[in-house]
Amino acid sequence: MRGILRIEYSAHWIAGKSPATSGFVRQRRIKISPADNEAAYHCISRTVNGEWLFDDAAKEILRRQLWQVADYCGIHIVTYTILSNHFHVLVDVPPWQPLPDAELLRRYHVLYPIPTKHQAARLEVIVAELSLNGPQAMLWRQRQLALMGDVSQFMKLVKQRFSIWFNKSHQRFGTLWAERFKSVLVEVKDHALQTMAAYIDLNSVRAGIVRDPKEYRFCGYAEAVAGSASARAGIQRVVGGCNWSDAQAHYRELLFGTGAGIAEAAASIPLAEFQRVVAAGGRLPLAAVLRCRLRYFTDGAVLGSKAFVQTQLATYRPTTGCRKQPSPLPLPAWTDWGDLAIMRGLREHAFG
Repeated sequence: MRGILRIEYSAHWIAGKSPATSGFVRQRRIKISPADNEAAYHCISRTVNGEWLFDDAAKEILRRQLWQVADYCGIHIVTYTILSNHFHVLVDVPPWQPLPDAELLRRYHVLYPIPTKHQAARLEVIVAELSLNGPQAMLWRQRQLALMGDVSQFMKLVKQRFSIWFNKSHQRFGTLWAERFKSVLVEVKDHALQTMAAYIDLNSVRAGIVRDPKEYRFCGYAEAVAGSASARAGIQRVVGGCNWSDAQAHYRELLFGTGAGIAEAAASIPLAEFQRVVAAGGRLPLAAVLRCRLRYFTDGAVLGSKAFVQTQLATYRPTTGCRKQPSPLPLPAWTDWGDLAIMRGLREHAFG
């Protein structure tokens, strides 16, 4: 069954124009309703002015909160990378299903593992209300469920909770994040998920921090290599659910390609060299291309097969009143992308 698109409007206005001004351009968030279909999203959020605010202690807190809030929201983290001024996370949002009170209470305890006196007292009231199944119980269930199964609520909770911790810990106040998070809807199929996951895990390599992402502790792949069951489940989800040993071998082929050692393949390609090869009509291995910052993976709105992107476009056009029928945009022939395409053309150059 075809997924139903939901479009959210951001408060970001291009060229400083207000909503009341004709000609303004609104960034739209494209989502598939969890009541309809499973969906995956690549989400990115940056600090104010891109300031390098996160040391290792802050990154560790954010890492823990990502997993904690994902568990509460019922969302699966596929992989992630946390850097000094932004983070990436690839999440899988399963179709909505009813939840028993026991599961709602378990998730509530996940979000508040060490409750304050006020929270503990409130929890006692909640449990008593649930046993009576009265109006207050219904209201509490609705409030909890409204925060679950939705990528926007997941990101909102993560950013709010981390901001509170960070500001309190660093004696600062005011906003921490630059803007609403970016998101790309990713087709829930092996090739699209694999390509996006590898791109995310290679962030530390592109940044010149490490030559192998397993050496950067604040990414999903490194956490999986270190033995985390949840992180391993994400990587196994990407490569098709095989055992961890086979999954790791397959994933390393995505990260490094075949027939090349780490010393040969791991370093980022200088932009000038990449552009020289492209200008000459050359092609590069996928693992080499993924070592370049490419805005197709952050600003393309939808990433997947041409058929998947076309399906989203077919729903997008009447929803927005777009007169022109757009088409899926295939990725440039720099490498073998398979059938991958994006939905939204880039207003600027492709290199981030």
